[in-house]
Order: sequence, then C-alpha cells, then structure tokens
Amino acid sequence: MKRYLTCLFSLSLLLSISVRAQTITDSNLPVFIITTDGGAAINDNPRVLASLKIIFRGPGQRNYLTDQNNPLYLNYNGRIDIEIRGSSSQVTNKKNYGFTTRMADNITNNNVSLLNMPEENDWILNGMVFDPAFIRDYLCYNLSRQIGEYASRTEYCELIINGEYRGLYLLQEKIKADDNRVDITKISRNDNQIPDITGGYITKADKTTGGDPVAWNMRSWSGDIVDFIHELPKPENVTPFQDLYIHSQFLDLQVKTANQDVSISGGFPSIIDIPSFIDYILISELGSNADAYQYSTYFHKDRNGKLRAGPIWDNDLTFGNDLFFWGLNRSNANVWQLSDGDNEGARFWRDLILNNKFRCYLAKRWNDLIQPGQPFNQEVISAFIDRTAAVIAEGVTRDNERWLNNGNLQRNIIDIKTWLGNRIPWITSNLGTYDQCENVDLPPLIISKIMYHPAISVEYPDEDKMEYLEITNNGDQTVDLGGIYFAGTGFVFQFPVNSSIEPFSSLILAGNYQIFRSKYGFAPYGQFTRNLSNKTENLVLADAFGNIIDNVCYLDTMPWPDADGNGYYLKLIDPGLDNNNPSNWIASNSILTSVENPDATESLNVYPNPADDMLMINADFEIKSVRVLDIYGRSVLFQRINSGRYELNVKQLLKGIYFLEIGSTAKTYFRKVIVQ
Repeated sequence: MKRYLTCLFSLSLLLSISVRAQTITDSNLPVFIITTDGGAAINDNPRVLASLKIIFRGPGQRNYLTDQNNPLYLNYNGRIDIEIRGSSSQVTNKKNYGFTTRMADNITNNNVSLLNMPEENDWILNGMVFDPAFIRDYLCYNLSRQIGEYASRTEYCELIINGEYRGLYLLQEKIKADDNRVDITKISRNDNQIPDITGGYITKADKTTGGDPVAWNMRSWSGDIVDFIHELPKPENVTPFQDLYIHSQFLDLQVKTANQDVSISGGFPSIIDIPSFIDYILISELGSNADAYQYSTYFHKDRNGKLRAGPIWDNDLTFGNDLFFWGLNRSNANVWQLSDGDNEGARFWRDLILNNKFRCYLAKRWNDLIQPGQPFNQEVISAFIDRTAAVIAEGVTRDNERWLNNGNLQRNIIDIKTWLGNRIPWITSNLGTYDQCENVDLPPLIISKIMYHPAISVEYPDEDKMEYLEITNNGDQTVDLGGIYFAGTGFVFQFPVNSSIEPFSSLILAGNYQIFRSKYGFAPYGQFTRNLSNKTENLVLADAFGNIIDNVCYLDTMPWPDADGNGYYLKLIDPGLDNNNPSNWIASNSILTSVENPDATESLNVYPNPADDMLMINADFEIKSVRVLDIYGRSVLFQRINSGRYELNVKQLLKGIYFLEIGSTAKTYFRKVIVQ
C-alpha cells in the first residue's frame, strides 16, 4: 500500500492520499484528518494524544484536502485524545474510534460544536464495519429522533489517520448526560438521600468486554443471564446506596410486569415511562435488531422521574443483516426479537408485550407511525434511504476499494427496501388490534400560565427557583390527577395517587416550594424537578399510559409574547383556546394571588416548611385525618384526628419530600412538605 504523507511545508503542493491505487483529493463529505503525536498507533487503551482537523466548507459543498491549512474551511482544528472502541468490531481491520476534544493543555475538556452538532467533548467515529450498506445506524438514529426520542446525532465523513485513508465513517454523539443528549441530572457521589438519590442514572444491558464490571444481572424469559452495567454514575463512582436504588427500580419493574400489574398506583405504569418503552420496542422490531434488549440496550432515569428506555444504540445488525461470517442469521422479517429465543433481554420486555393493555398501546403507536407521511411508513423510509445512498455513494466506493470489499451499494439498498416490504406488514398483522385504547377519555386539563424566565432581584437572585406554571381544570367535573405526569425529559413532575383538582380551578407547580411561597404569599400545589428552558420547552402533560392530555411548546422569540427575563409570564387568554397558538397567549405581569389556588377559599396552614422537628397543621375547619405519602404515593404514616390543629413529629421520617393528604368532611387537601 502506497502512502503519500502530507507535506505541511509547501502551500503549492496538491495534497492527496493514495491507497491501493485509489486517490482521494476531495470529497462531498467532511474530511477528518487525525495526526497522532509522534505517529503513535491508536490502541484500545490507553488513549493517545493527537491533532484533529475537520475540513468542511458547508452543506452541499465539496471539501478539498488542500484546505487543511485554511482556517476558513476548518470546522475544527485542535487537540484530541483518541482510542479504539467497540466490542465485536475490534476483530476487524477497519476500527471504530472514540475521541475527546481537548484544550491546548491536552487535559481540559474542550466543548465544541462539530459539524453543527450541539457543543460537547465526547464523540464517536463509527466505521460501520458490519454494515455493507453503511446506512443502518444512520437510518435508525434518524428514525428515533423523528418519533420524538433522543438518539445520537450523526454526520457522514471520510477519515485519514497519520496520512492513511481509513474510509467512510459516521461521526456521532456519545451517549452521556447532557442538556442536548440524554437530558437528565448528573448524579454525584454525594447524592445518597431522597430526592437526590433518585437520579439521574444511565444504565445499560450489554457485554462486559469494555472492562466495566457487572452491576447486577437479571434473567430472560428462557433463563439466560442478562448483565447490567452502570453508565452514569460510572462504576468507579457509584455508591452502594445508588447501586441499590437503581437496581431496585429494575427489580420493581420485573415484579410488576410479571404480575401484569397495570394499576397507576402501584403497577408498572407508576414507575416506567410507557411511551419510551413502546418506542424502543417498535424501532428495535422495525429493523429486527439482533442485539436489542440483550446488548447495547440503554435506560435512563432523571431525578424524581420515571425509568425510561433508550437511547437506541448499535443498530448495524438490522434490516436483514447479521454476522453471517460467524454463521449467524437472526435479523429476520418474521420474528419478534424479544421472544425469538436469542438475545431476548431481561424478562420484563416479554412480560410487557404479553400485557394486553401495553400491547394495545404498542399496536396503536405502530399504526400511527406507519400512516402516509409518518416516519415508519415504507415509502417515507425508502425515500430517506435513497437520499442517504446518493450522499454516501462516493465515499462507499472509496471505502470498498480501501478495504478490498466487493460490496454493491445499490444491491444492498434494494435488499433493505425489499426486506422492509415484508417486515412492516408482518408486524402490522401480528401486533393485533388497538380498539380498547383507541379512544381514551382525557381530562380537560390545560397549561395556562408559564413563568419560564423570571426577573432576578437582590432578594431573589436564582431565576430557576422562581419558575412556575399553572394547570387549569377547564371542565365541570373534579379530575383525578393520580398518575398524570410530564412526559419526556428535562422537566419532571408526577402527581401523587389520590390527588385531584376541582372543576374550573387552577393549581401552581413551582421550581422551588419555599421561594414561591415567600415571593407570592401562598403555597404552590407542588414542586417540579429540573427547570423550564429560557429558550424553548416542549411541555407534554400525559396520563400514566402516555396519552397526551395537553402539549405546549413555547419559544422565547416571536410570534410568542415577550416573557423572557423581564418580569412577565405567559398567560393563556382563555382556557378554551388552543394553547399551542402563540396568538392565544399574552405576556402578563399581574400579581399572582392565592385566589388562583383551588384551596384558597378555606384557611389551611402547614408550617414550618421545610421542617426538621414538629410540623404544625392549622385549619379553620375540622381535620378528620392526616396521611403522609412519599414521592411514589406510598403511605408512610396515617393518623385520625378530629381537630382544627395537629402537630406532626417529622423526626420519625427520613429526610426528603412528602405529600400530606389532609382530610375533612367536605374534601381532601394536599400539601407538599420537605423534611430536612
């Protein structure tokens, strides 16, 4: 193999990299040029230091190697450390790489945007070594994002390392906690008590070839062992309490699914985000992913949030492709991967799909996604594949020449589309009907006020703690709020069991219970976790099974009213109007009063809050009972009384957040309290 080294001393030399009588001087894709310090070989471990240049003139433009010293066309020109990554793929000549962008000191992370992706420092160069079509990962990640679930952003590129052309690659984001990736709180070693210990976590079922120890294992339906590994926190950082907590979430899921418990108070809908599990199953089964459920299967859980499935990862053994050279042929069009006897994953996956209610919602979601114009529609997927193939054709040819592959891109694309023509009808006919969950009665709850960017002051310097939103019951019946929650990531709140809101009443959820009460003079209904974005947020209010009750996606730009840090909040003009239409909102600075709290017509005071000793409950009516609920809606204390005053000794409770269920003859009140 000839190797023409880049001459950095002559501006007039036409740069080219020649490999096996095939020359690259330019590409329709971005070109990555990596030069390791001293020409060091890149190994699995330890990482080696290197410099990276990314030649990228912009979308649709050709990129020339002669531009590698022209700052106008360098998307990145800086330091990295790099290693070989992957498991099965390490046996191939073409390697996958993981790299971190570094500052000039070679130590400090350098958060940068590569190829217009959000700023970060951890990246993957995926060689797609087991995919002869070079398209399966790219297709699946894009499909996942199109249906509303995060998956790594991806861009095709061509790679040169130390003067040697390495082929066609896929730059993609590494899975990690980040506002623009897996949008969860980063848990620390000090987070060992409620509520901090509840998140965020990233956990995966996977092979252990990466060197990380097994955190625990579970059994599949057939009794095979499935290993689970900590991703966040890292195995070396996880505390025994954190390990016990997140493990207990999976054990709880296993018990509840095995018992087919669908109650919103104590069944599996109370602990998992059902839409994310449905989407994970559907995208895994659409491609008949031979690794799904058992390997490269991620889960994540935010603080105070539900356990969610995903993001998807490692989708090369899909759409009829497998490790044929090892005698494997598992990605078939007429099987369920979660019940085909191979790589089925933990038992709860199969128990979920055997549950009639879950399967009904699975079938309903599938039917929605295969409609004309929708992401899983065969014509839509085929058109996406054709567009992608046209973009990568040039790079595929060079890659095949470099690695002496006899691949035929056009033939591979036809095979995928033919396979899909069999797969989609098979799933449709085998999922069954969705009549029982097609028309669900949803409560008339409306998001009616949003304070997403409060003005700060000397007295209240933390804007996040002053955020709030209002939910209005726009109907003439009391609404049971039990199980209703905000779906998705980035904003977390779940209403406890037995909570309710009266007809034509409103309630406030605040970023900080104490700050809100201090600032506005009355207590909010509850305190959410995380915060509202100062730019845009997609707020999805859903029932326990993921049926969308209300959905608002606000912006801090026109045509939305200006409520961005100026003391104003967004106010829906009338709860009967479409709250996704910006013209139905105004920017208001009207003072909030307790009359907007449905319980404000009667006096009920709970103090001090937070409390560490005695909690006083005073009312101008006779209190019949007091029940203390934990954040999961479980009763931890109950007392019958017949008085307008009650003293609750909170020393007997663990530190954390609780809900008081205060009963009277006429109604039940809820108050959130913090024990510290």
